This record gives sequence, C-alpha cells and structure tokens, in this order.
Amino acid sequence: MMIEIRGIWFENKGAELMLHAILQRLSKEQPDARFVMTPIGRGAPYPERAKLGLFQKLCVPEYGVLFHKLVSKIPKHLRKRYGLVLDSEINVVLDASGFAYSDQMGEAKSIRLAKYIKRWNRQGTKVVLLPQAFGPFSSPAIQDAVKIIADNANLVFAREKMSYDYLVGLVGERKSIKIAPDFTNLIEGDVPKDFVRNRNKFCIVPNFKMIDSTSPEKSAVYIPFLIRCIRYLQSKGETPFILLHAGIHDIRFAELIANGLTEKIEIVNESNPLLIKGILKVCKGVISSRFHGLVSALSQGVPSLATGWSHKYQMLLEDYGFGEGLIEPNAGEDEIRTKIDSLTDPESNRIIRGKIKANSENLKKCSIAMWKDVLCLINS
Repeated sequence: MMIEIRGIWFENKGAELMLHAILQRLSKEQPDARFVMTPIGRGAPYPERAKLGLFQKLCVPEYGVLFHKLVSKIPKHLRKRYGLVLDSEINVVLDASGFAYSDQMGEAKSIRLAKYIKRWNRQGTKVVLLPQAFGPFSSPAIQDAVKIIADNANLVFAREKMSYDYLVGLVGERKSIKIAPDFTNLIEGDVPKDFVRNRNKFCIVPNFKMIDSTSPEKSAVYIPFLIRCIRYLQSKGETPFILLHAGIHDIRFAELIANGLTEKIEIVNESNPLLIKGILKVCKGVISSRFHGLVSALSQGVPSLATGWSHKYQMLLEDYGFGEGLIEPNAGEDEIRTKIDSLTDPESNRIIRGKIKANSENLKKCSIAMWKDVLCLINS
C-alpha cells in the first residue's frame, strides 16, 4: 500500500512533528505501508525525506499530464529500485496541511487541491484531510474549490468547532466532515541531553507570521510585546529563553528580541521536533506564537499564553480549558503582568496545569478515535 503525505515541509517544526506523528501511528498499524512525499519546493529536501525512508512521488505539477506520461514509461522495477512512485500508484492521500484552505492563505492552495482531488477520485485514491484549521471562505474561487474538495474527500477533519462551522456553513453537514483535535498531542517528546532544565524554565516561541499575516498595528507592536514579557519575567527572577520553531525568519526575530534586552537571553535552535517537544515538556510556562509550540506545551500540561494570527489559537486554548491564555500584542502592562503572574505563581500554575492536563487526556482520546476512523477507511 502506498500512502502519500501532503502539506509537510521540514523547515516548520510543527509540520515535521505532524509527519512524525503520522509515521509513528500508521507504521505500527499498517506495517506493510510505504509512505510517499512529493519533492516539491525547498521545504521537503531529499536528505530529510531519506532519513525517514520516504518514497518519492514522480510529479512536477507545472508540466502536468505530459510529465506523467513520460515518467510512466520508466519500468516499474527501476522505479521500485530507486524509490520512485507514480501518482496513479498511490492508494491513500493524507493531507496534513495544518492551515491552508482559507482566505488568509490565499486561493492557490485550495484551487490546487481541488484540481488534484478530482483526479484522485477518478483513480479510486482515498483522500483524508487530517485535522487542520479551515476558513473563513469569502473568496468565490476558494468557495468553489472547497466545495469540490468536500465532494471528493472521503474524510475531512476540522481541528475545532470554528473551522467546522466555516466548512459546514459552506458545504452543509456531511458524515465525512468531523471534528478532531491536532493529532500531535499523542506523540512523545524527548529532552535533549545537553538541555539545562534548571537554567531554562520559561519558554518564548516567536513566529514571523505575527509580522506578515497580521494588521500593521499588530505587527508593529509584536516584537516590543515579547521584549516586555521577557523583561517582566527577568525582573521576577525567572530564566526565560527563546525556542525557535521554524527557519531563518524566526532566527532573525530572535536576534531582534535579544538585541532589545539589557539582560542576556539564550536562543535555543533545535532541529529535531521531538526534542523541541521534550524541551517544552519540562518548562514552567510558555508564551507561544507558534501553533504547534502551543499544542506541544498544552498537550503535556504546561501552562501557556498565546498570541496568534488566526482563530486557531483561541480555539486551541479553549479546547484545553484555558481560553484566558490568549493575549494580544497591544495588551497593556497590567494585563501582561497579571497573565504572566498566573503562570509564575506556584499555586496558580498548579491549578492551571491540572485543568490543562484533564482536558489533554480527553483530547488524546479524540485523536485516538480519529485514527480509528482513518484506519477503517484505509482498510475498507
């Protein structure tokens, strides 16, 4: 069985964590399955794919049918030898885009999937959109594309109720459209051997999208906001550090933040997403603008504040019973201090941690149920 995994790029450690979560779950349940990725763009380089034993799908979208006809003439035994797979040989497509089909992400991704999914339907390929955020859909082109996707997908999982409401508001309620949480909540993280737990207790996870995907007013105050949070933590005797969760953009932001501080701050640049999750597990508290940085913290019971650029952050906090954890970059000094105090105060931290852990256990059960649905489809 050939299973293609879409929407993953290694530079984003949250996306890579989703890839690990998929491989861990399905390799155990489907030992004979072979996993495939399309080597398109800079986000899925061959060395990274090779480490995980991923096959390569022979596909160059800009050359379309002509390219497919040419590569299909390569003898199957040669393709097998070099780990090359045709689109027509894929049995199941798992879309793990995270957040791709909405006005905020533009029309191209929705239109592209709508084009592909019609072909997959004709080929008998099963298609699952794994838990992700959707909407809003005000663009007519995106609306048309999402309708095609809903008509042709076997299963679609919205990560939370707002995304679900956006979907069913456009295409109507369907048995194939369900709600399930982000599935990386099931994966275990490992703490790096060289990570000094006692020195690094409070984690800051920045996100360049808070600059390029928000209003000019919000983007202008984002870095000063993080600097204010860090200064207050340092004044309380905490030892905050910056944890990078993506590529070069976040590195630049981290340097800007560090340069705006009078006290030195450590910048942790870990490439392994499993180790990143392990680091977050041992933190006292987290302030994250990266969605999967927030999932990794909350799913392990770590009290966290979030500032985000879409509805998915608020909905995630509410799913974990801590909706008050959202904080805007333009928040006043009193609000910043009050919310940080709720994480640094031992008793408050203990109460929040207990609430988050209880909700985390329920969400993990939902993720297990989601995988049962996916496996049932795969084996049908």
